[in-house]
Amino acid sequence: MAAGSRIKSHIPLFDGMNKIPGGIMLIPLILGSLVGTFAPDFLEMGNFTTALFKNSALPLIGVLIFATGMQITLKTSGPVLATTGTILLTKSIIPAGLVVLLGSFTGLDGVLGVSILALIVTMDNSNGGLWLAFTGRYGNSTDRGAYMASAINDGPFFSMLFLGAAGLADIPVTLLIAAIIPLVAGIIIGNIDARWTEIMRPVPNIVIPFFAFALGTGINLGNVVSGGLSGILVGAFATLFTGTLAYFGYRWILRRGKQSGIGIASATTAGNAIATPAIIAAADPSFAPYMEVATAQVASAVLVSAVLAPLLAAWVLKRQGGVREVEAPDAADDAPDAVIAESKTV
Repeated sequence: MAAGSRIKSHIPLFDGMNKIPGGIMLIPLILGSLVGTFAPDFLEMGNFTTALFKNSALPLIGVLIFATGMQITLKTSGPVLATTGTILLTKSIIPAGLVVLLGSFTGLDGVLGVSILALIVTMDNSNGGLWLAFTGRYGNSTDRGAYMASAINDGPFFSMLFLGAAGLADIPVTLLIAAIIPLVAGIIIGNIDARWTEIMRPVPNIVIPFFAFALGTGINLGNVVSGGLSGILVGAFATLFTGTLAYFGYRWILRRGKQSGIGIASATTAGNAIATPAIIAAADPSFAPYMEVATAQVASAVLVSAVLAPLLAAWVLKRQGGVREVEAPDAADDAPDAVIAESKTV
């Protein structure tokens, strides 16, 4: 097939998804939540159906992380660590610190019906899968490698640490190590054999829709509805606030100029954060009265941030000319071939 030619689709499902920022993950995520809410028995059929559509998220994310590691060379490892540190600072450390400071004035009740528990759980973690999907289209290998920030801030780690409840500062180091082993393995193999790097380049477009659907099946829309307006507002506020911090981190610390809007894509709430209020309440009973409402609000924030963050990030990139800069030919040396081809079709 001649270079630059495209396969014609009778119904352009893939191209249609890619017209929406983060759509390759967002649309399957929403479809999965619909199936998980209204047809959960379908997911329990067993065999390959259950394995693919319900239980595939972690293994497929592991494959994506491994493939991402292969794109990180010794030349780019420094920028990856700098980007990871910047995202952790702006998306986790500063927001969590400010929420705890607010709690010192308001107590655990928080403000406007939103407890300190709900605020901190919504704001201090991020959706690594959506970050990989967004940066696969708009970013480069340095941005994609910074997924490590999500590996670190995922789960109750920062929430426990900053809330400072008795015994909650026992950091699960083994889980943190396990989260980055696929990335490290990919970096090692990719630097040893560039052929493997080439083979793994199409992985993002292959695995993201499937693990997104599987993640979506864990989001019950009933919980999103019960979170109500307060949950929607929490999600919107967390996205705007942490997205602003991440934007300025990209602009002032990383000096990314027109591409600084990429940082806004980190302003999400991870799907497994829905379980964090219950984990914290189990460890410290003083949070138990807030657990049920906080869980519903966090569930709403997961869905709201998954929609709002990539849309806002893409809007800022386009407004500032960052999309053209990212997609320019001189950026092709560190972007997967599939991503380069995709950018030319949008």
